[in-house]
Amino acid sequence: MTTDHDGVRDLLAAWAFGALEPADEKTVPLHLAECESCAAEAEQLRETVRLLDGPPLNGLLPDEPLGLRNGTPGVLSGALRTRPAAAPHVAGHAAPYAAAVAGLKALLPEIEGRWTTPVVHDWDVHATVAHLLAADEHLARLLGMGPRVPPSRIAEDTRWADAWDQRTADVITHEHGRTPEETVADWSAQADGLLAAPEARDHELAARAVMLMGVRLPVADHFVVRAFEAWIHTDDIGRALGLAVPPPPEGHLWQLVRLAVRILGLSLGPTAPPVLFSVTGGEEWVLGSEDEPVQAELTLDPVDFCLLVGGRYAPDEVPRGTAGDEAAVRNVLERASQLAWL
Repeated sequence: MTTDHDGVRDLLAAWAFGALEPADEKTVPLHLAECESCAAEAEQLRETVRLLDGPPLNGLLPDEPLGLRNGTPGVLSGALRTRPAAAPHVAGHAAPYAAAVAGLKALLPEIEGRWTTPVVHDWDVHATVAHLLAADEHLARLLGMGPRVPPSRIAEDTRWADAWDQRTADVITHEHGRTPEETVADWSAQADGLLAAPEARDHELAARAVMLMGVRLPVADHFVVRAFEAWIHTDDIGRALGLAVPPPPEGHLWQLVRLAVRILGLSLGPTAPPVLFSVTGGEEWVLGSEDEPVQAELTLDPVDFCLLVGGRYAPDEVPRGTAGDEAAVRNVLERASQLAWL
């Protein structure tokens, strides 16, 4: 049960989606009744969800194809309608992943007949879904779930990045010998299994730190990483097919941003030239040394920042606002782009 201010803020996205755990369904509204800032943020989140889940686009009924769209409501509306049964019971840290999984499931009907469309790297649509099957497997294995495809034969002492790439290549090769529908079924079942895991519903269980993808983080943060990757690749598929995919809902987006900033700060280390980094509409952080005066300022849009971290922007291409030492700014941008493993 959550009663502290920071804990409630972490649950606002789940509140907006009606996805609170039973233990928090009373305490969160009580806190909102007493805290003006949280109440305002909560109402903004719920309004965003309401707008994104608004009337069917172009008059389509809920079960009709979404078709080519220039706006964003259609995909998320479908995502919320097709959200897996476990999603209303996940904790706040797993809510972004539940929404990202639902978003891809909503996009899947649009792919029929276009599975060989090139997407990203040298992957087609089928291979991109196969990559997600391989990528989610790492967390699934740590949570006690068996592999959906033949087990990996990669040596245990293989460097994590090499093992990551090799497992993706192996799974893509395996899945290209199967139908796209079979690949989707296994990815979907694995994703639903992650959302049904006790760690997806219990903050205390998810506080356990584990080593995954070369970084030691709480299981809760690894769920946010999975959400990040599912959204990025759903967007990749949407772009390849000419379909607009919305960014994560605002509350989920800020969970992605905060985690990415933490990892970026660790990557830069305590001796990097200090840069005041701010994200439009949100918070600001000093990245790098805390023992020197700030040498530069950098401002990014939250979606652009996530796309940069996800490897979808080059450091010199991402829209930004800057002041001060350009070399210090470039150091932050280049390091952010190097975090990408997607």
